Amino acid sequence: MALNYLWIFFFVVAFVVGLIKLIVFGDMEVFPNMVNSTFDMAKTGFDISLGLTGVLTLWLGIMKIGENGGIVKVFSRLIGPFFNKLFPEIPKGHAAHGSIMMNLAANMLGLDNAATPLGLKAMKEMQSVNPSEDTASNAQIMFLVLNTSGLTIIPISIMVYRAQLGAVNPSDIFIPILLATYFSTLAGLISVAIVQKIKLWDKVVLAYLGGLTVFIIGLITYFSSLEKDQITQISTVVSNVFLFSIIIAFILLAARKKVNVYESFIDGAKEGFSIAIKIIPYLIAILVAIGVFRASGTMDLVIEGARRFCLFVGVNSDFVEALPTALMKPLSGSGARGMMVDAMQTHGADSFVGRLASTLQGATDTTFYIIAVYFGAVGIKNTRYAVTCGLIADFAGIVAAIAIAYLFFH
Repeated sequence: MALNYLWIFFFVVAFVVGLIKLIVFGDMEVFPNMVNSTFDMAKTGFDISLGLTGVLTLWLGIMKIGENGGIVKVFSRLIGPFFNKLFPEIPKGHAAHGSIMMNLAANMLGLDNAATPLGLKAMKEMQSVNPSEDTASNAQIMFLVLNTSGLTIIPISIMVYRAQLGAVNPSDIFIPILLATYFSTLAGLISVAIVQKIKLWDKVVLAYLGGLTVFIIGLITYFSSLEKDQITQISTVVSNVFLFSIIIAFILLAARKKVNVYESFIDGAKEGFSIAIKIIPYLIAILVAIGVFRASGTMDLVIEGARRFCLFVGVNSDFVEALPTALMKPLSGSGARGMMVDAMQTHGADSFVGRLASTLQGATDTTFYIIAVYFGAVGIKNTRYAVTCGLIADFAGIVAAIAIAYLFFH
């Protein structure tokens, strides 16, 4: 529903601004530019979707190997003790625990197709122990906020788009996204824990959070001590070594379970083509709307307003061009993806703005969409503080993404 209103908003506002520029300022080019943009962006959307097929096919094949090899279960066992402490209202041994762990593990690995069914299953199982049928339970809110904070280890889709749009090293945003999404998840977790009075000083919670926080601080401290060109070089090498190590781990894990690795890859790869075809209308729809919005001059007005505000308060304004991606992300995943693609096309995939937009895209998830789908699936009407905590996580992720992008790419 949010995307419906946004789509209408882009066209109507672009039309009104175009009329003002034509009638008041005598701009004879504004409407031809707007109409031409619809054709240009429709072609761009198709070309991008078609170009995604190869890389998407590759990564979906690899992820299917890991899935069949049991990597989701491995992650579930690794994070299980930690998340059990975060859901004290769910009885021990309840089926919801398994679905929660599997969903969060699938999300971390970027397995969107597997994560959503598991998430809906987890919500239904948590609903069975919910004392109020139409009001969100504490466990459901914690689960939703952890989902909306977007904790991701492998940002496959973003790397795929960067590869298609000409990035020299599509994975150079891997570590920045990992750091930004960590801060988003941490902010969401702490905000919910404070409301629910969960003991964050529990030894198990402290062991997980403390260990991960020390690692993140160490990572940021190390990269802060390097020169800018060294940061990019080292982070690219580390990212690619880590990603290739994951591929090897998936293959070896599957081989150990006597899974036919090649057939698993083919099964997953088959999904790549169908997904690339499916996203064509969605990508074209949002890119055309953004193209009209930009061609009318409205996007420039919004960005210039934000830039002048930054200059007024004495803040570097180089990040402003990527802000549309951040503002769109809580409302619409496809809308934010369109903004990210637009930023990379306009400024270049390897520009500061292009890399920042990619980092912002991976820092959080689509808060309102996830809340609507997951709560709607079990008939929850009173979401209590879920939206507030979700937006706190989004804000933390956006601020962290901007700061980290300045460290790595500026």
